[in-house]
Amino acid sequence: MSAAPYFPIEAGPHRLTMGLAQLKDKPWFEVGHDVAADLDEKDRLLKTHRDKVVATVPGSVDGQQEVLDLMTPYLTERYPDRYRQDGDMMHIGGLAAPRNLNDPDRAPLETAARLVQEDLCLMEPNDGQYILTAALVCFPTRWSLAQKIGRPLGPIHAPVPGYEAELDHSMEAYFQRIQPGKPTWRINWSLVEDPALYLPRKRPPIEDPITADNIGDRLWLRTERQTLARMPKTGGVLFTIRIHRTSLREAIAPAGHAQRMLDAIEAMPEAMRRYKGIDRHYAALVGYLGRRVPCEL
Repeated sequence: MSAAPYFPIEAGPHRLTMGLAQLKDKPWFEVGHDVAADLDEKDRLLKTHRDKVVATVPGSVDGQQEVLDLMTPYLTERYPDRYRQDGDMMHIGGLAAPRNLNDPDRAPLETAARLVQEDLCLMEPNDGQYILTAALVCFPTRWSLAQKIGRPLGPIHAPVPGYEAELDHSMEAYFQRIQPGKPTWRINWSLVEDPALYLPRKRPPIEDPITADNIGDRLWLRTERQTLARMPKTGGVLFTIRIHRTSLREAIAPAGHAQRMLDAIEAMPEAMRRYKGIDRHYAALVGYLGRRVPCEL
């Protein structure tokens, strides 16, 4: 973990928006140098926390299979140096053993998610709403899959401050409009006290105080690169989440980043600060960032 690959923090008045853009020539799935380590961590979590990281509802198998069928050729064509398919087996550079693409003991979406660093969530239409019908979420950012599976968009996003008033209608309408072959993407962010990928708990107790002197090495900028893609046959929407973590010190090192973060958090409503993990470190964070802004002038 070093420089942040994304810094989706802008100054100015706080606004809650979808922030979606066309993916175009950007990758649907990112393959980093740490792909083998992340896939090993998924395997570990599937063994130790299986009931917490994977879930499906009846009737979702066709949609899951379509996801897998679209992903496998994409990966071998986009990343031929990393992925090689041999019959039912997918060989991934850095992994000791290949993945079985036709594993009878795994749901298709689980098989698909074990190929990539992204977590996968399948939203499928039902009576005018989009329901989370299958997911593998090994790297949650303070949320529980068990509380989301089988639920529609609104209740899934209920913890987001202002979602119901500002985004609920727009999000529902957007899901109806997504076209096959035109995936979109966005970046979400938060600050966390733990660089681990698996963060299901809201926030752990802190024994050693975090201050303006040590916060640069005690907080982590956690970004989620998210994509949305329509499945052309079954009509579902695949939602992907790729986690990146960078220490606060490294994240604000580029010129202008400290000022942007400082301006953003000072303009942010208290409820959003709490949601993004900023509230209990607000004073220390403002002090730390403020000391670094003059160095950029």
